[in-house]
Amino acid sequence: MLWVDCKVLDTVRGRRRSRGAARKLSCSFWFLLLFGAGGLVLFIHLQDLSDMVQQQGPGVKFSGMTRQTREELCGQQDSDVAGSAAAAARMVRGARHDEPSADHPVSPMQFPASEWNRLAPTPGSREHELGQRVTKRHRKLLKTGPVLRPLSNSNFSSLSSSSSLSDTMPKSWWRLSRIQEARRQLMKEVCAKYRSNISRTVTPHHVSRIYVEDRYKLLYCEVPKAGCSNWKRVLMVLDGVASSTRDIGHDAVHYGNHLKRLDSFDRQGIARRLDTYTKVLFVREPMERLVSAFRDKFESPNSYYHPVFGKPIISKYRVNASKSALRTGSGVTFQEFIRYLLDVHRPVGMDIHWEPVSQLCSPCLLNYDFIGKFETMEEEANFLLRRTGAPRNLTFPTFKDRNPKAARTSTHITQHYFTQLNASDRQRAYDFYYMDYLMFNYSKPFKDLY
Repeated sequence: MLWVDCKVLDTVRGRRRSRGAARKLSCSFWFLLLFGAGGLVLFIHLQDLSDMVQQQGPGVKFSGMTRQTREELCGQQDSDVAGSAAAAARMVRGARHDEPSADHPVSPMQFPASEWNRLAPTPGSREHELGQRVTKRHRKLLKTGPVLRPLSNSNFSSLSSSSSLSDTMPKSWWRLSRIQEARRQLMKEVCAKYRSNISRTVTPHHVSRIYVEDRYKLLYCEVPKAGCSNWKRVLMVLDGVASSTRDIGHDAVHYGNHLKRLDSFDRQGIARRLDTYTKVLFVREPMERLVSAFRDKFESPNSYYHPVFGKPIISKYRVNASKSALRTGSGVTFQEFIRYLLDVHRPVGMDIHWEPVSQLCSPCLLNYDFIGKFETMEEEANFLLRRTGAPRNLTFPTFKDRNPKAARTSTHITQHYFTQLNASDRQRAYDFYYMDYLMFNYSKPFKDLY
């Protein structure tokens, strides 16, 4: 009996050992299976991360970037912008603006974009926006992704270097289109470097000097002493106010209130016109514009500028001023005018006739489609009129309606006025208009400037 009991006990123990062994084998199998799956997932993740690192270029951002990597990329982008602006500044310093280069068909202040942006992606393209080295994988994404459109619907912003376009456009138009492309690009580069922290909100103040022509969808920013009177005549003819620019006198241009300003519209009207109209800006060599304004407002009889500006200028900057000068404000000298201009505590405020264009027309905020120059006004203005579909018989007027017998302010006349100043005041005057010189690619006017 005892022997039987022992046999039963041994049988039960054997079954328990076999169950334990089976249980141990099952746990080992699942452990190996889970370990293999984890290793496979880790291998795939490391492969994807390696691909991302290999494809990474300047401007590429993804969530796994460290703070140090972001700082390095930002520093690289800043150095690229600074390098482009520095190259533009070197071209500004390099040659006189009134002497065309022997190597280029375009004068130094109108250099084509290909001369300094030859290796850059096309502005407005997806590659340009990403700012990165494009791999095969990126190209596939670019082909399938949405196309980025330029902010402006102006036909000037859409001019390209395609062979089909060059065949259909007159040669002069093609040259002027390339000049416009270069000027817009330079202005963007300068704005990116020096005005990157400006507000992006357009207020009525920013558009207070812009005139509106709805029929031909033009927005023109008034820059006094840069052909603004004749441009207003053109806008009035386009608007149907007059049939010819010759029929419009000076008082009708400036005091007739025939033209609408952009700040007279509501917020939606302003935004719609800024997005869909051709925004036009004409500029002039800053020192010539300054001397032209001084000659017009202070050397000729003027019932507004003599009492409003002349009297406080003479009172503050002239020693032992006569009672007659203090009473009338007439006879302000150029030295006194410059002292007023450069004084941080001016006795009377700024005026649009000598306010820098970089402040007057907010070019870094409004992104102008057409940037013309007073020095080549007639050709560029007529090019603009033809491109906007203006009547064929309408051409830009060249007559001088105020003081027609007086010589136009030229480089020679400007040099004569500035010889009346010492080197320090000439430098400070240049610094006052430095952004205009840089943004619109005008050369330094005097050799002793730094």
